[in-house]
Amino acid sequence: MNGRREIRPTDDLTAAQRHELIASMRPEDAERVPELHEVDVPADMKEEIETAMARYPERRSAVIPALWAVQRRYGWCTPDGVRQAAAVMGVTPGYLQAVASFYDLFKTAPIGRHRVLVCTNISCWLCGGDELLGAFCGSARCDSHEAEHGGASSADGELYVTAAECLGACDVAPMASIDERYYGPLSPQDVPSVVDRLRAGAEPAPENAVARRPLAAGSGDEQFTFEYRGGDDR
Repeated sequence: MNGRREIRPTDDLTAAQRHELIASMRPEDAERVPELHEVDVPADMKEEIETAMARYPERRSAVIPALWAVQRRYGWCTPDGVRQAAAVMGVTPGYLQAVASFYDLFKTAPIGRHRVLVCTNISCWLCGGDELLGAFCGSARCDSHEAEHGGASSADGELYVTAAECLGACDVAPMASIDERYYGPLSPQDVPSVVDRLRAGAEPAPENAVARRPLAAGSGDEQFTFEYRGGDDR
């Protein structure tokens, strides 16, 4: 544990066990803020978090961008990654862990390398969102019930598929966020190709990329494109 005390979940403790645990606590048991010299923080991640902190008058306001930096680097909010971010921000790892465990887009356990969030809210549902989710589960060989209730990963660890509430792209329903980029409209027939391309390391559905859609702006032959990303404040 690198000299750190093991942190164990308390969800299954009885009320009596909780009282006993609280009574046994001492001031020296309180988690402290890790020092930068104690933690091996990747230079690019440190720079990304510091850049986010510089945008706000209160450093704790950068918690969400910091956690995204951790998750993008490691695939999920690993204990070591959270500790690295905490050292940069000057907060306790527990503070960051509390935020990560609150938001369902942050993962506190390993999941599939490629993330597929299929929108199943009203617009996408009316246009076949449930069928699209089922197609992704079938092609990725994920459990569809799990995908509908918190997410499911493929056996090979390559894909994570989950139903998502409104992703704010009703005009391209049914759609999905794939590795933080929006694609739509998609049909169940598109899914085998999308999954194959993901496994091959290629862009999943370039012809359906929202980032490449022209904006309703400009004049003449000008074309403006935009990047529609979930979970990124940039």
